[in-house]
This record gives sequence, C-alpha cells and structure tokens, in this order.
Amino acid sequence: MALSVAGRHAIVTGGGSGINLAFTKKLLSRGCSVLVGDISLRPEAQELLKQYPHNPSTPPSADTPVALFKKTDVASWPQLSALIRAAEVAFPQVDIVVPGAGIFEPRWSSFWNPPKSPTNPDSPSRDDADGEPGHYAVMDVNLTHPIRLSQLAIAHWTSRRIPGSLLVVGSMAGYVHGIGSPLYHASKHGLHGFVRSLGRLRDTVGIRTAAIAPGAVNTPLWSDDLDKSNMIGSDDIAASADDIAEAMLELLENPQYGDGTIFEATARGTRVVPAFNAPLPDVKGGGISEYEAKVSRQWEKTITEEGLKV
Repeated sequence: MALSVAGRHAIVTGGGSGINLAFTKKLLSRGCSVLVGDISLRPEAQELLKQYPHNPSTPPSADTPVALFKKTDVASWPQLSALIRAAEVAFPQVDIVVPGAGIFEPRWSSFWNPPKSPTNPDSPSRDDADGEPGHYAVMDVNLTHPIRLSQLAIAHWTSRRIPGSLLVVGSMAGYVHGIGSPLYHASKHGLHGFVRSLGRLRDTVGIRTAAIAPGAVNTPLWSDDLDKSNMIGSDDIAASADDIAEAMLELLENPQYGDGTIFEATARGTRVVPAFNAPLPDVKGGGISEYEAKVSRQWEKTITEEGLKV
C-alpha cells in the first residue's frame, strides 16, 4: 500500500531556495505541514508562509497544512536542537525530516582555496587555518549537519515509539569523483555511506532512511555562484528542482524504499543505485562533465605553474 504525506509534519533544512524549496512546495500541496530551517528565505519561499499561515490555536491538518520558518545556521548544533524543539511545539509530532541544506564547494570553503595564512594572505577562504579543532564549512554543512539532525530526529521517533522518515539530499557526486570539487565529493560519499548504514532501521523500528542523488540541477546553487555559472550556464543544466522534488516524493511515498535507498534522479528519470557493482551514471549533457572538464583545467594550471599556497 502506498504511503502518503497528507496530514504529516516535516522539517526541511535549506527549504528557503532550490531543490528543498521545490520539495517544500510539493509537501504543502499534498497536505503536509512544513517547518523550514534556513539562513534566509527567497521571495517565493516567503510567499509560502503567507499562502499557508500558521494559527497556533488551530492544529494543522491535511486540509489546512501550514508553513513555518525558523532561522537556522545548520552548522550550529544548538540551532539544530532549537529547530527540532520548535517543530515539537508547533506540531503534534514530527513525521519527516529532510536534512537538505548544502553547499557546492564555494570559493570561501574549497580545497583549492586553502585557509588564509601568512604565506596565503589573499585566499578567499573563510575556513580558519588556526581552528582548534580545524574544520571546513563544506563538511560542516554537507555531512556533519545531516548526521546531527538525523540523531535528533531518531531520538524524537524512538523516544515516542513512532515511525518516521529521514530523507537526506545526497548527490551523484556521492559515487563519482572529480578533482575540481574534492571536498564536495568527500562530503557526499560520506553522506551516502551514512544513509546506507541506517537502512536496517526501517524493518526494526519503522524509521525509513533514504537519500536522493541528483546530478546538476538548475537552482541558485549554480546561478548565484558566479564562478560556477561562468563555466556552466543554467541553460546547460537539464534537470529542474521540480524534477528532483517529484523523485523525493516518490522516495517518501513508495514503501519499497527507505532501507538506506540511494535514489538517483536526473532529467532522464530515476534509478535505485545498488551498493555494489553499480552501473555507471549517465552524466553526459547534464552539466556535470562539462563543469568538471573546465574546472579541472583551471586547478591543474594553478598546481603545475604556481604550486598550492597554504
């Protein structure tokens, strides 16, 4: 029997834009209330708050879903805990958690732009070379945040003895590789391993875990990053945020998934990625191979002619 998101309650990080905004819209249209955790909201996300207003005196339902926003820096563990608590206050329970916020190795947290130091004073990096402990923002946002939010979600579900659905936003970068964005690839490889490791929860305690694995998607992650959009324009990227949102809904509502499923989604369709001996993904014509070819030439020149400055 197909599952349904109608009448459910969800947390979506990164729901202020891109794929996660498209998915938030999809959930609301199907009668699922959503609390968005993000740094800020794009105008179209702000409209959702007006379209689906929250009245504390009236519990949300499938007929009257609500949209809420809590400003959240997902790299902050206290703010992730506060996000869970806000959902527990606003909703009868939390049914779906989507750790969706992510960054695609921007110049300010990139392996090829090491943190500022006396010998590297002009780096655009915001990562701290003298951090104790040291860390990269890409790993904090893309890997550590989903792991911590998953812990908090699983605690919510198991302490109440209720089922739940954990849907992580992974990437095709989680099973391919490229020299242009090694931190991003490492974060998504780790994320997929984490999701697969939780697969047994579905058949033991009723907690479904899965990751959507899109290729390049036409979202602000590309268009708002001048370095990347100058290499690959949005017209070169075939998949839309709506394409991926539809696949995410399929992951939630199809009961055959949720046992650590990695679900690839492109403009050409979807497939479950097996844990071993997986056929190669089709990355042609979608922006990934074109971007990697251009960025590889850029960083190869940096290394061979100047050496990496740290």
